[in-house]
Amino acid sequence: MPTMTPAAVRAQIKAGAPDPVYLIQGEDDVEKAALASEFGDLVEEGLRAFNVERIHAGEMTTGDRIADAVVSLIDTVRTLPMMVPRRVVTVLQAENLLAPKRESETASRALQQLEALLEKPEPQTTLVLVAAPLDKRTRMFKHLARHTTVVDCGAPDDVAGAERWVRTRVAAAGVEIEPAAARTMAVLAGFPERARGDGKGTGDIKRLRGDIDRLLLYALGQQRVTAADVRELAGPAALQDQWGMTSAVENGQAAEALRQLSMLLDAGAEPQMILGQLGWVVRSKFPMIAPTALRAAVDALFRTDVDLKRSAGEPRVLLERLVVELSGAKRARTAAPRRW
Repeated sequence: MPTMTPAAVRAQIKAGAPDPVYLIQGEDDVEKAALASEFGDLVEEGLRAFNVERIHAGEMTTGDRIADAVVSLIDTVRTLPMMVPRRVVTVLQAENLLAPKRESETASRALQQLEALLEKPEPQTTLVLVAAPLDKRTRMFKHLARHTTVVDCGAPDDVAGAERWVRTRVAAAGVEIEPAAARTMAVLAGFPERARGDGKGTGDIKRLRGDIDRLLLYALGQQRVTAADVRELAGPAALQDQWGMTSAVENGQAAEALRQLSMLLDAGAEPQMILGQLGWVVRSKFPMIAPTALRAAVDALFRTDVDLKRSAGEPRVLLERLVVELSGAKRARTAAPRRW
């Protein structure tokens, strides 16, 4: 059976001509979830409750549970659609069924039943298996490769794919993004207009993930992100380590944090964006690295936010004071005496 890209599968869905069985695998959980949900479009919206099934295989970790799950799955797949030409059955975390962590005779028999289903799929049902990357050396994967359409959801390999990748992730946060803004982010991350053709992307997916995180912080409270927002966030191309300041704060390095802050401001970064980054450090890191200083850190963030909005001081000075305070919280914890 063929190996297809997510874009090609979406074209099949739009045309209403899906293959019988898909294996959607890869490291990109957001793309996998988005693509799997789109199979519901094969069924008329008012009738999806009767013809679209979602099965979670996350707790199917023993032979008996796997056996029961396979029997139930076969019964669900073989059920005829109601008032529509096709049913859709999606299995999430399918790696628990396809590659059990514990081998047993019961699990082996269940896998044989599953293999038989894949060899003779139900023509009126589309079965979608959503899984983490599977070991291609295993018997089950080889069987899947012969009898299913395998879809790899890894990193995008061109500008169009990266644009879609950006839109999907921004939409998952409940925010819209202008097409021009998504394209700008893809280009800045180094994605080419056309893929190389060898399945290996040339763009910087790590940077793209970081840019999306920063963009969502920068645009906090907005319903729509514009190309202007992206340009404001990007700054000059030479500024690579956008999170150098937060890393220094996390490590209690006040001097380095101040240096990185100066670079951000000199590059044109907005004070509210920088405050958002510092807020992320406090929310995400301080409960672990400086729990006793968490309340004071939140108060300092709130005070600085109010001062910035009221123009109660030079933004650079206000942020420098905040950076020093937050960096000192880590140092204070490290230097705290032991209590016996």
